[in-house]
Amino acid sequence: MTNTLTNPELTVSDLSAVFPDGNGGLHALGSVTFSVCPREFLCVLGPSGSGKSTLLRILAGILPPTSGSVAFDGSQPPRIGFVFQQANLMPWRTVRENITLPIELENIPAAQAYQKAQELIELVGLDGFETSLPRDLSGGMAQRVALARALAHDPDILLLDEPFGSLDALTRERMWTELSRIWQARQKTVIMVTHSISEALFLADRVLVLTARPGRIKLDLPVDLPRPRDDEMRYTAHFGQLARKLKEAIE
Repeated sequence: MTNTLTNPELTVSDLSAVFPDGNGGLHALGSVTFSVCPREFLCVLGPSGSGKSTLLRILAGILPPTSGSVAFDGSQPPRIGFVFQQANLMPWRTVRENITLPIELENIPAAQAYQKAQELIELVGLDGFETSLPRDLSGGMAQRVALARALAHDPDILLLDEPFGSLDALTRERMWTELSRIWQARQKTVIMVTHSISEALFLADRVLVLTARPGRIKLDLPVDLPRPRDDEMRYTAHFGQLARKLKEAIE
């Protein structure tokens, strides 16, 4: 949950992103400013093309901003985990081997990597699938592997770019509960891009709404729903009121 008494773990100041297109540039983000506290779960909503994915890639260091800054608390750069819209698993590696990949790159001893992977397999609910290949997994299971892989090197900040967008509605809603449980267990700082108002409210401590391109922050909404959250909460009057505020901001 957000702790306003602690220093922000991440501070974004006047961030903008412009991509060359031969016609004055495509302005993806315009003067975005916000901060995120340790262990906060922040969701970012906005219409298609509002720069949500661009924002995540800048935070991850994949893309440079055109102007503005991203500052992290602490003397060392944070460890960042990233889960994309598609699981992007290596098809020739088993579930366990996909999860251990980031640890192997850090030259962790094999026995330690195995133990770490097993803990994560249990955390994401994939017991019994350790030796399965990606082709044998459902979409939801593949995204669990991707989430476990992102957690393998114990990131300080977890970035999620519509990780459940390609799943069917029922699987997607089950994954909300699973992600909420995993976040409660690991207490990571999470920034998640989504198109779903219900998904944002079910998961987040706070929701940022971006305008149409170039994306600017139109609404910064605290989500004062109690935790743990369940399906019944989605049918309460207060959930509906918060959803209405988000919908009006997006429109």
